[in-house]
Amino acid sequence: MAVSKSGGFPFYGGDRESIFFNDNVRAFLLFVGSLVTFLLLWEIGARSGLFARGFPTASKTIEELWWWVTNPFFNNGPNDLGIGWNLLISLRRVAIGYILASLVAVPVGILIGISPIAQRGFNPYIQLLKPISPLAWLPLGLYIFRDSEKTGVFIILISSIWPTLINTAFGVSNVSQDYLDVSKTLGASRLRTIFKVIIPSALPNIVSGLRISMGIAWLVIVAAEMLLGTGLGYFIWNEWNNLYLPNILVAIFIIGLVGLVLDSIFSALERFVAFGRKS
Repeated sequence: MAVSKSGGFPFYGGDRESIFFNDNVRAFLLFVGSLVTFLLLWEIGARSGLFARGFPTASKTIEELWWWVTNPFFNNGPNDLGIGWNLLISLRRVAIGYILASLVAVPVGILIGISPIAQRGFNPYIQLLKPISPLAWLPLGLYIFRDSEKTGVFIILISSIWPTLINTAFGVSNVSQDYLDVSKTLGASRLRTIFKVIIPSALPNIVSGLRISMGIAWLVIVAAEMLLGTGLGYFIWNEWNNLYLPNILVAIFIIGLVGLVLDSIFSALERFVAFGRKS
């Protein structure tokens, strides 16, 4: 332990980089230790019958995970696809529905944020539709589109539109009045003010809404696909019908891993936007 030159409170020696490195190492060791402990408890609990009868062991689940990861793209018919194909199907549906939702939510959110009249006019629709479970739209979507692919996209669109719309409207409506006054003083047009002042200022909120919407989209598609056929949701439902739990756990792990990757991408984008705003 070293003492600061100013004679203040003592601190531990080492520069900031070494401290950061040590913290990362400790966090990694904590993660590995907790993971090993979890797997050991899982293995012991499953083998000793502490869980439900027939619950798969950790070793069996890892074995199945390895098989699916090393054989991801086989195709033995629409009801027997590799998990890689099912993952791509789910990601395709999410991407299309999410992009369409964003193309609607961001402009409407900007309109609501800059116009009190639009806010009062659209707010009843938002408050009415926002609490509805996405799965409640599933029968209606199947009836209208008569197609599982279009229905899946529709469910993603209707469920992921609200966080982006609300966060966009909030960010736009809370742009500093000083920025708007300066823009007006400089003679900027309304359209130029929107694109050069309002949107850049609200960008962190917009990206935050996009991040939440992506999480909801990925959450919803798995549940919807249990009834739509194909995709990771259908994979889980099919394995349940086969009463083979290890494959269900494999799919759950892959769903969580993909969700982590998607969230990390938007988290990095949020940091980039926040940094750009500070600079």
